[in-house]
Amino acid sequence: MNAVLFVGHGSRDPEGNEEIREFVRSVEGRLGEPIVETCFLEFEAPSISKGIATCVARGATRIAVVPITLFAAGHAKLHIPAAIDEARLRYPAVQFMYGRPIGVHELALDILISRLTDAGVDGLAGDDDTALLVIGRGSSDADANSDLYKISRLLWERLKVKWVETAFIGVTAPLVDEGIERCIRLGAKRIVLLPYFLFTGVLIKRMEQMTEAFAQTYPDQSFVLAEYFGFHPTLQTILLERAQEALQGETRMNCDMCQFRLEAMKHMDHHHHHDHEHGHDHHHHHHHDHDHDHEHHHDHDHDHHHDHDHEHHHAHSHDHDHHQPESGSTKPAGPSEAAASKEVLS
Repeated sequence: MNAVLFVGHGSRDPEGNEEIREFVRSVEGRLGEPIVETCFLEFEAPSISKGIATCVARGATRIAVVPITLFAAGHAKLHIPAAIDEARLRYPAVQFMYGRPIGVHELALDILISRLTDAGVDGLAGDDDTALLVIGRGSSDADANSDLYKISRLLWERLKVKWVETAFIGVTAPLVDEGIERCIRLGAKRIVLLPYFLFTGVLIKRMEQMTEAFAQTYPDQSFVLAEYFGFHPTLQTILLERAQEALQGETRMNCDMCQFRLEAMKHMDHHHHHDHEHGHDHHHHHHHDHDHDHEHHHDHDHDHHHDHDHEHHHAHSHDHDHHQPESGSTKPAGPSEAAASKEVLS
């Protein structure tokens, strides 16, 4: 029996948590699966392990765990997979599938554009007075932060507006006030704050206060705060797609065999009991971009037939030396270079 367990981030603001529950209820009807549950990563119950226990108690034999998160950062890369690892040990008869975060999704751009229209900001091509400031949560994960810049760029490509800038509400720079100052220095007369946020919460409410404060600080500019994603029907479509993809086993966020994650887990203060000494076949599609920088000499057989989709930004020293000759160099490849390039091509 199939179950879908949606994992919301969780907020200190009860209104944000209620929005997630309401959102899942709205998706549940369209999903048509016998068991649909909601759980939270932090600040709110039930926890992910409790959510899994509820699915099992209701008779689930296959559980698709689907994160309601915009980007693949620490939660999606480490915490949810760790909870799934523990659940696999506790419920060996149950099959677990892990869905992908929303990521840089074409439909998320549609939501942003529709939120602009809702805010009365239309026909931006040729408008030299308006700057859009896309505002994200901010993460300690470089990869997730760079994804927001990609969103901003794609929005610029779509709208042909003169300025699309990017800022974060916390954790990393540039912060919102720096983003606003930059828009003003560029010459913007109207600044539209576009929250790249799923649901309401402490930060959305802070953004409302900030917008009022900016209007007072910069009387020569006008400020518009667009709506967060919330109950946008397209957000339902994206999450449905992620749930169905996971149930069909097509998801590409497969962390089970990822040695980079397992290595990172060793450094987390977190009880995990896996002694996965697996042979790392790597025929699965990894879609996460790990960011840890531990050095490991991985000795797996490096067949390179796998479809790795992750860009590991770690400084790990490989046992083999892939020395590419410098461009323009006519130096013949030495034995180690020939071997390395042969290995990469094989």
